[in-house]
Amino acid sequence: MSGVFLYPKGVKPPKKEESIKEALPRKKDPRAANRGMDFESEINETNAYYLQKDLCVVYKRPTPIKIVKVDYTHGAKIKEAYFETQSTTDYNGVYKGRYLDFEAKECRSKTSFPLHNVPAQQIEHLKRVIAHGGIAFFLIRFTSVDETYFLPASYLISFLQSGGRKSIPIDEVRKNGARVKEGFRPRYDYLSLVDDFFLK
Repeated sequence: MSGVFLYPKGVKPPKKEESIKEALPRKKDPRAANRGMDFESEINETNAYYLQKDLCVVYKRPTPIKIVKVDYTHGAKIKEAYFETQSTTDYNGVYKGRYLDFEAKECRSKTSFPLHNVPAQQIEHLKRVIAHGGIAFFLIRFTSVDETYFLPASYLISFLQSGGRKSIPIDEVRKNGARVKEGFRPRYDYLSLVDDFFLK
């Protein structure tokens, strides 16, 4: 066996043009830990952190589903289902004795937030929340510029009602909302902006 290099199971020998070092599995870059995690998962992580610190109680609202067919041959696997009702918003909860209700949206545009991303039933729901004294807002993630903004729902509703435009320019979002501070824990510190916009 002398002179023969044994590779770990699952590692292929390098091609002639690549070195042994290049062929071995690479260690993950710890700086890329959050890369690839979707926006919703990161907000869920933020809410879990807030709950752990006893700052607020906010949960993702489940979408009601009617199950039609289940396959029990290998455990219970849903084969057919449909949404019972139209969804309202993504998140709701309580903070400092006030009801919170918000929607999280992602868009790829560098210049504007398309309003077709907000269905009519969400607008109607948020209008009711505001009418009853609740705190309503949007978290909008512009993935192309790697920026996230907090925007009060009242502004988005008034913008929609003014008619004409099919999207809100990013400069308007910046002017009428605020950029969300991003970090490790919490990932998106939106509570500080709830304080600034609604509780001061």
